Amino acid sequence: MRVIAGSAKRLQLKTLDGMDIRPTTDRIKETLFNMLSPYLYDCIFLDLFAGSGGIGIEALSRGAMEAVFVEKNPKAMACIRENLKYTRLDRKALTISSDVMTALYRLEGEKQFDFIFMDPPYNQELEKKVLEYLADSQLLSDEGVIIVEASKDTSFDYLAELGFALIKEKVYKTNKHVFIEPAGRKEIC
Repeated sequence: MRVIAGSAKRLQLKTLDGMDIRPTTDRIKETLFNMLSPYLYDCIFLDLFAGSGGIGIEALSRGAMEAVFVEKNPKAMACIRENLKYTRLDRKALTISSDVMTALYRLEGEKQFDFIFMDPPYNQELEKKVLEYLADSQLLSDEGVIIVEASKDTSFDYLAELGFALIKEKVYKTNKHVFIEPAGRKEIC
C-alpha cells in the first residue's frame, strides 16, 4: 500500500496483517481520489474505521488542511501514527483511539468536516448506525460529503428516511463507494 499522489507520493505505508484490516487497494483509492481531488485542497477530512490510515493520509498528501483518524484497534492506531510520522503529515493529523460512536460524540461542537469517509467492517450495518448519528449532527460542513466504502451488496435504501440523498455510487468487483449528502442540496461531486 502506498500514497498515490501529492506531497507523500510513492511512499509505502505499513499495514497490519490479517482480515481485521482491509486496506483499500491502490487502484480503488486512485479512482476515489480522482473524483475528490478538485475538492480536497484546504478541506477537513474525517477518516472513520481508519485501519492503517491510507485514505486520510492520501487526503493530506493531496492538500487537505487537516485529517482526523478514528480507529479503536490499538495496533492499527500505532500503524496510523507510524505512517503519519513516516509521511511527515503528523502535524496536520489528529488521531483518536476509540470506537467510532464515542469519537463522534467527542468531536461534536469541536469540528466540522468537508469529507467524512468511513470503511466499517462489512455486513454489520455499522455505516447505518453512523449515518443515523450524522443525520442529527453538526459534524458535516454545509457543503460536506459522506463517503462510505461498503460491500457490493450493502443496501442504502434508508437514506431518504434519514434526510440524506445518494449522489453517486461507484461499484467495483467486491465493494463500492457511496457518496451521500443532505437531501435537497446542490450536488457537490
